[in-house]
Amino acid sequence: MGPKITNALVFVILLIFAVFCLAPFFFLVISSLRPGVEMIRQGISLNIDFSALNFDNYVLLLDGKEGIYLSWYFNSVVITVVHTLLSLLLTSMVGYGLAMYNFKGKNAVFIIVLVVMMIPVEILILPLYELSISTGLIDSYLGVILPFVVAPMSIFFFRQYAQSLPRELLDAGRIDGCGEFKIFFKIMLPLMKPAFGAMGILQAMFSWNNFVWPLIVLRSNDMLTLPIGLQSLITPYGNNYDILFPGAVMSVIPIIILFILNQKAFISGLTVGGVKG
Repeated sequence: MGPKITNALVFVILLIFAVFCLAPFFFLVISSLRPGVEMIRQGISLNIDFSALNFDNYVLLLDGKEGIYLSWYFNSVVITVVHTLLSLLLTSMVGYGLAMYNFKGKNAVFIIVLVVMMIPVEILILPLYELSISTGLIDSYLGVILPFVVAPMSIFFFRQYAQSLPRELLDAGRIDGCGEFKIFFKIMLPLMKPAFGAMGILQAMFSWNNFVWPLIVLRSNDMLTLPIGLQSLITPYGNNYDILFPGAVMSVIPIIILFILNQKAFISGLTVGGVKG
């Protein structure tokens, strides 16, 4: 089999996978443009009347009685941005330190990181909840952000990536009179951009889609995040499809934009950082 035929076959297979992956999102967008009554009557159907599609649901979502949606959106954006930036800063420094420096207890710290990675999140919820109550973090942004800001998986990833960095740069920076923090921020951090790109997307997705912990910590309606707010539209007495579908579509847009802008660093970070160390 020639290379052209092989490439064509791979392209067709990937195209089929892409169609299957994008089909749910396509129907989600179409459903968001249809009246909720039609969803109840016909459900999701391949027989689409494009002349009946309109943006009335989006107008209702952003300007109607459900204006609280914008508060949910704002809460999710703030929590995601702050959580992602803090997580990248702290975990990159810890992972870098474990990879580049030799100190007493280094292996013990790394073993603790691995052990924490194996602990299910559900086991940590109760002690974290009691800690949040005692520190007054209930129903606040910090209560959602702080408990999971230093992710062990992110530390492990940055450690593996930092092991591929040349240690000679440390000595060169010290000879030039740079302190350890300046070496990290001025010399090493630019070399770790692919790792930051990969973990930035993963951490942002985790924070944006996080449901269980914000559901436990947040109590007032105007402090809810998007996943919880959209879930509240599903009730035993009926589902508000007019708001639910356009809200779900808009909730996907930030992650798509983030991946499009950062896809090269994401792929490079996973392929390089994942095989070295």
